[in-house]
Amino acid sequence: MTQQAEAGALLRRLGIDQPIILAPMAGVGTPALAAAVSNAGGLGSIGVGAMNAQAARKAIRDTRELTARPFNVNVFCHRPATANAAVERQWLEWLAPVFQRYGAEPPTKLGEIYTSFVADPAMLAVFLDEKPAVVSFHFGLPSAEVIAKLRAAGIRLLASATNLDEAAQVASAGVDAIVAQGIEAGGHRGVFDPAARDDQLGTFALTRLLVREFDLPVIAAGGIMDGAGIAAALALGAQAAQLGTAFVACSETSIDEGYRCAILGDAARHTTLTLAISGRAARAMLNRFTELGSEPTAPATPDYPIAYDAGKALHAAAKAKGEFGYGAQWAGQAAALAREMPAADLMAQLEAELKETIGRLQGLA
Repeated sequence: MTQQAEAGALLRRLGIDQPIILAPMAGVGTPALAAAVSNAGGLGSIGVGAMNAQAARKAIRDTRELTARPFNVNVFCHRPATANAAVERQWLEWLAPVFQRYGAEPPTKLGEIYTSFVADPAMLAVFLDEKPAVVSFHFGLPSAEVIAKLRAAGIRLLASATNLDEAAQVASAGVDAIVAQGIEAGGHRGVFDPAARDDQLGTFALTRLLVREFDLPVIAAGGIMDGAGIAAALALGAQAAQLGTAFVACSETSIDEGYRCAILGDAARHTTLTLAISGRAARAMLNRFTELGSEPTAPATPDYPIAYDAGKALHAAAKAKGEFGYGAQWAGQAAALAREMPAADLMAQLEAELKETIGRLQGLA
């Protein structure tokens, strides 16, 4: 089978026309954004990892009100958090002066603010009832029993991997495609074990390794912002590209004024991986929170997502005083290429750029 035919096979399997997948961005994406991408022929996505089952059901139904096309619903499969009162107390004591700077006190106690899919039977019940076209996994995989139930319901499955070992687990789990998340990607690293060494493979290296190693279709993710980037991913053997940061500045996202100004300004030129905001490595634009987290005096970060409880509280306190620099301003390494426009217009632009790039390369052949 030719590369073009292979790509077409994946698109048919997912029920889409274009090799463009919207990255599921919890807290940033919306049903309107997902629907716009799906209506334009790509695969829209909604991230429900930070929602409870009731909110996830509403998000699925709200998206269905806006599109009859397939879309993806993403969940987090991290190991449930381990509370450590001493670590959490020290973290709050360290953050206290920053809270006070904005006229607020830190929380007296931190908690696990959302439940991992691996420990959330209510979320599984929603999926089996609502039957979204696609469900995807981040931070790992659910049990074989859960995967079997989702497949029996006719749901297509995707799972992210950041290295060859994780990809091998994905390939043997019975999902439909591997999302190759490179180190360039914005937001949380999809590593299965945050305590293990991270190979920090780039999108192109990882994509090529997975294409050579596995028969499963590969979706390239991380640092892809335009049609030329999509074409490059396809040339390396990926059958589709997943873009998140490229859509952050679209009018349908839920980002606040500070986030929008940052991604459309100089801040987009500078990103870093940080633990401080959520307790798990994630790529964000440099801001006050990432600088705080890089201080040599910073204590141990509480487990994910317990640390996020403090991070969200600090952002709210600072934002109330007009300071947006403590927000989770997730962005990939090529964030400076972000464009502000409706998602439908961006999809049309991406498709035109992809066609132009492929045509130019074919002309050189």
